[in-house]
Amino acid sequence: MQGLIIENISNLYKIKTNDKIYNATARGKFKQNDITPLVGDNVEIEVLNEQDNTAVINDILPRVNLIKRPKVANITQIILVVSTKNPKPDLLMLDKQLAYFEYLKIKPIIVINKIDLDNAYKQIKDIYTKVGYKVILTNAKQQEGITELKNVLNGHISAISGNSGVGKSTIINALFGTDITLEGEVSKKNKKGKNTTTAIKLYELDQNTFIADTPGFANFDITEIESKSLDSYFIEFRAYIKNCEFIGCTHIKENNCGIKNALEEGKILQTRYNNFCKIYNKLKEMEERKW
Repeated sequence: MQGLIIENISNLYKIKTNDKIYNATARGKFKQNDITPLVGDNVEIEVLNEQDNTAVINDILPRVNLIKRPKVANITQIILVVSTKNPKPDLLMLDKQLAYFEYLKIKPIIVINKIDLDNAYKQIKDIYTKVGYKVILTNAKQQEGITELKNVLNGHISAISGNSGVGKSTIINALFGTDITLEGEVSKKNKKGKNTTTAIKLYELDQNTFIADTPGFANFDITEIESKSLDSYFIEFRAYIKNCEFIGCTHIKENNCGIKNALEEGKILQTRYNNFCKIYNKLKEMEERKW
C-alpha cells in the first residue's frame, strides 16, 4: 500500500492513503543506511493492525526534490511570506530564498502579509512583479487576498516559509477558515517573531492540495550555491550574462559587464543588484574559509 507522509513527530509518522490515515514507524534499515523518511515523501507501507491504524514504512519512493531547510520532500511550489511591519520586511533574506529555490527548481510565489500596517507593500510588490514573480497581497486576519492565494495553491504540495512572526500560521488558519495551527506572538519589546511551529506538517486544503507550515528562522543559509553560479539564480540577470566581456565575470569589479550595463539602463533594479553583491561576497568569503 502506498501513502503520503503528512507529519513526523519524534520518528512517528502519519501516513495518508486514499481512504485513511495510519500511524507508522520506519524500518530499521533506514537508520542503518542513514536515511530519514521526510514529510512529503511518498512511501510504501505494510499495515500492522487495521483496527489500530498502525503500519510500518517499508520503502521510500523516488523523490522529485528535497529541501534541507526546512526538511521536506516533493514540494511543487514554495510560498515566501514577508510582512510590511512587525517584523519589518527583510528583502536580503527574500532574495536569498528566491535564489535558493531557483537553484532547487521549485516555483516561488511571494506573499506580502499585514498590508494594513504599512504602505511598504506597494514598493515591494513593484520590485518583484518587475522581476517576474507572482506577488499576492494579504491581510490574513481580515481574509484579504486569501481567495487569490487559495487558487494558486490548488493542485499543489506547497510549503509556506518566512521569518518568524510574518504570519504564516495566520495565513494557514485563514485558508482553512479555522484555527488549525498555533498562532505566534510578536514580542512587543523587540518586534521579532516568536517561533511557534516546531514540526513540519502537511495540511490537506483540498483534494490533491496540501500546504506545509514550516518553522520560522532568523538566518537562511544558501551555501549549497557556488558564488560563481549565483548570477543564474537571479532570474532577471540571465538575459544579460551573455553580454559580459569576460568569462566568469563576477558582475562587481569588471568593466564591460552585461549585468552592470543593464543596471545602468534600468533593466535591473538597484535593490536586487545590491543584494546580489552582498550574497555573492558572503558566499565567496565562506568558500575561501574552506581553504
